[in-house]
Amino acid sequence: MSNKENTTHSSVGQTAAHSSFRPPLSASTNRSPPPPSSNTSKDSHHSSTKSSAAKAGKQWSLNDFEIGKPLGRGKFGAVYLAREKSTHYIVALKVLQKSQLLKAGVEHQLRREIEIQSHLRHVNILRLYGYFFDNKRIYLILEYSPRGELYKHLQAKGRFGERQSAQYILELSRALGYCHTKHVIHRDIKPENLLIGHSGELKIADFGWSVHAPTSRRNTLCGTLDYLPPEMVEGREHDEQVDVWSLGVLMYEFLVGTPPFEAEGHSATYRRISRVDLRFPKGLSEDAKDLIFKLLQKDPRKRMALDMIPNHPWILRNARGAQK
Repeated sequence: MSNKENTTHSSVGQTAAHSSFRPPLSASTNRSPPPPSSNTSKDSHHSSTKSSAAKAGKQWSLNDFEIGKPLGRGKFGAVYLAREKSTHYIVALKVLQKSQLLKAGVEHQLRREIEIQSHLRHVNILRLYGYFFDNKRIYLILEYSPRGELYKHLQAKGRFGERQSAQYILELSRALGYCHTKHVIHRDIKPENLLIGHSGELKIADFGWSVHAPTSRRNTLCGTLDYLPPEMVEGREHDEQVDVWSLGVLMYEFLVGTPPFEAEGHSATYRRISRVDLRFPKGLSEDAKDLIFKLLQKDPRKRMALDMIPNHPWILRNARGAQK
């Protein structure tokens, strides 16, 4: 029995509902320039347009985009392929229904998600270029990842080989390390929250459970059951080390095809996590087991530092560009 489900009903968290829906952030966030082009041949062609829009403090609206095919659907709305009319830049437009957000009481959580993701700049983190809204919906302008959801690729293959797994773990270790330097804890790393970019690179795509915590330790139980660390399961405070634990769980699932602590029912899964009941199947290489073991330490202080992962023997043996 799989326990791949969130501990609450919401993918972007749960807070008390407000009586009226306000814009997720201040109006200035809605005055961002058009998304920067990744196509170098078009950069000079669009640079003056982008510069003018930035200086003018452009207000986005649905009229600025040509809407294409749907890319996916979630609890609060859907994601569509879209093209910005003036630059022809391709984006993913996430359309959220205000009524559904209010019903679930996640307005504050969405504000925080937008605030965090819009300020992050890393090749392995999905860009949030801006947002706009009307009476019924909120629209998030996101980087388009043409190869889609990692979860679907993992489901189709059953598991990944060592080289592919090592590349993904290397990229995620660097992306999470970057987040932690910005005092951002993701708290919900799992295959469903990862996308694959144009060149096959991994992108962290969902910051619904993330939090900006420069000093405080957190108490909220959040994330997805199979990926919860012992400190959350046991109701203790947690910090950025929860992301290191999740990386270990993810590595195990990449290589084996199932999460390491999967069990029949929530209680049994909780017990296995709390005891760190880690069982390796036959055929897993010794250096892969070593890295998983070093990430899945019950004591958060004993988990391997993210900046040490690129130099681990398993990463060096299997991943491109592993050495610093």
